[in-house]
Formats: sequence, structure tokens, C-alpha cells
Amino acid sequence: MSRLAAAKSAIAAPDPLAALELLKPITWFPPMWAFGCGIVSATGNHAVSWWLVALGVALCGPLVCGTSQAVNDWFDRHVDALNEPNRPIPSGRLPGRWGLYIACGWTALSLLAAIPFGSFGFWATVVGLVLAWAYSAPPLRLKRNGWWGNSAVAVCYEGLPWVTGYTVVTGSVPPVQVLLLAGLYSFGCHGIMTLNDFKSVAGDLRMGVGSLPARLGPELAARVACVVMALPQVVVIGLLWHWGLPRYALGVTGLLAAQLLLMRRLLGDPRALAPWYNGTGITLYVLGMLLCGFALRLLVPA
Repeated sequence: MSRLAAAKSAIAAPDPLAALELLKPITWFPPMWAFGCGIVSATGNHAVSWWLVALGVALCGPLVCGTSQAVNDWFDRHVDALNEPNRPIPSGRLPGRWGLYIACGWTALSLLAAIPFGSFGFWATVVGLVLAWAYSAPPLRLKRNGWWGNSAVAVCYEGLPWVTGYTVVTGSVPPVQVLLLAGLYSFGCHGIMTLNDFKSVAGDLRMGVGSLPARLGPELAARVACVVMALPQVVVIGLLWHWGLPRYALGVTGLLAAQLLLMRRLLGDPRALAPWYNGTGITLYVLGMLLCGFALRLLVPA
């Protein structure tokens, strides 16, 4: 290809389907679900502005999460050429610097969409975007260390959307009970992100990306992930019981017990079974989040 042809390819409008693939719609579910838990956890006598709810769902999923995926794929394009060469950037379906342009444009659009949510919602969005860039982009590139990188993603996927959802309904800063449960489920999400890293161990080792499966080895990383997912749910159960909500505590206990059974199978072959657990155990995990949202409706005063 001549230089002129390459330049024309780089500035041509990207394939819309490749751009959508770059934003990875399948990854939007966790923050949108957490946002929904925040909506549910708000007290029941507040008038809900449904256009703000719809905007919040779009902000947490397609916008902020979509931004994080675009940023990650741009700065991971060399790793993806080894691990997943069919992705839009390494495959050439998004030529030139279009991956970076989309990441920057989606960042700006996310900030505009956050303005109607007031100062708390806006600054929560700013924090989420800063973490999204810090996770993938140099000089910080938090993903080089699985401990720090997974923590950043966990906060963006669970904690920030949850408290934003609460704020959208109530117009106020969430009380300590909401912050505690959102924080605990964010902590547990660190383990979920560790399981998500199993698919790229070979490329991570070659490119020096210190994901926990690459850093600790698959077996130990899987054990760490299970502990990190289970431990905060034990604390959640204790808090619900302490707050006088025994039925909800028992409900989360049942969900955790089922997860522990699935974890036992996962540990037998974590590299092969991580995708299976993401579809089974993680479903039980997020159902516990929703159950806690309903518990908070009873607990937090109007």
C-alpha cells in the first residue's frame, strides 16, 4: 500500500460495526447493573426522573464503560496482536489512530452527559474516566500490576455506578450504609477481574503485563480471586444481620453458599473453567447486589 493510500485509509470514517465492537457492549452490563442497584437502594418515596435514569444507564454503560474499552484496546493493541488479533485495531478494521480518536471523543461525550447529575454525579464520572485512562495508558498503566489495575476496574464497574444511581434518585450524597455495601461489592469485583485475565496469560507474560494469573500462576490466582469474591460477601451478611435484616442476610448467605460450591469446581481447572464461572458464579454474585439494594430501601431513612 502506498503512503497516500495508507493516509487515506487512516482518515477515512471507520466501519461503524468495528467501532461498536471496540466499545464492547457485552462489558456494559456490570456498571449498568450496579447503577440499577443504586436506583433500587434509594428510598421508595422519592419521585424518580426517568429521563435521568435512562441517561444514567447510558452514562455508566455505553459511555464511561465504552470509553474504558476503547482506551484499553488502543494502548493494548500490541498485546492484542498476540492474544486476540481479530480485535478491531490489530486486525486493521479500525485503521490509523481511530481507536484513540474514539477514546478521546467518548471521554468528552461522557463528561457532557454527566452534567445533569449535579456535582456529585459529575465528579464521580470524572473519577471513573481518570481511572479508565490510568488503567491502560502510560505512564501509570495500572494494568501492569494486577493488584492496582483490578482495583481501578472494580471501583468503576461497581462502586461508582451504584452511588451514582442512588444520587440520581435522591439528589443527595449516599449514606454510610449504601457506601459500605457498594464498597464491599467493589472489593469483591477485584476477584471477578482476576478471572477475566485468564484468557490472556500467554500474551501478558510475553509483553510484561503483570495480571494476577501471569504474576501468581493460574492456580494461586484462582484461589486469591475466590477469597476476594467471597470475603466481602461474608462482611455484607454480618452487616445485614447487624442492621436487623435477617431475611436479607440469609438470602445473601444462600447465594454465597452456591458460589462456594461452584468455586470448588473452578479451582480444579481455573484456566479452562474461568469463562464458565463468569457465567454462573458471577450471576449469583450480582443477584446478591440487587438483594442488598432492596434491603437498603428498608434501612435508609427517607
